[in-house]
Amino acid sequence: MRQRRLMNQINVVPYIDVMLVLLVIFMVTAPMIQQGTINVPSAGAGTPPPQAEAIFIEVKADGALALRPSNSGNSRPVRKDQLATTLQDALAKNPEQAFLVAADSKLDYQKVIDVLEVARSVGVRKISLVTQSATTQK
Repeated sequence: MRQRRLMNQINVVPYIDVMLVLLVIFMVTAPMIQQGTINVPSAGAGTPPPQAEAIFIEVKADGALALRPSNSGNSRPVRKDQLATTLQDALAKNPEQAFLVAADSKLDYQKVIDVLEVARSVGVRKISLVTQSATTQK
């Protein structure tokens, strides 16, 4: 009896048909997927981080404000209504003064944005946020 010869080719036509059907399904369903939205507070345009010695603007968990020079460990409390004049005084001494905002991680995001907006409104051009790296967190 004669042996049957094996066919060593794969018929890819059914695979192409399945792929085209899936492509059409994804093309039809993709526009129907709802995009998530996040309501974030608005702020002005950003600036690069400061380079020189900076003054820290500390925002505590209860919303209290304090200013601390980078070369000093002593912070002095500042009321919210005094923040703008205090920042203007610092800018009068040095127009290129850099500021760093150090806010508590449990603080409402809008309060941080409010501090940034006050700084921007008085003419602060060098301001940045202080962050903690993942390796130094407790």
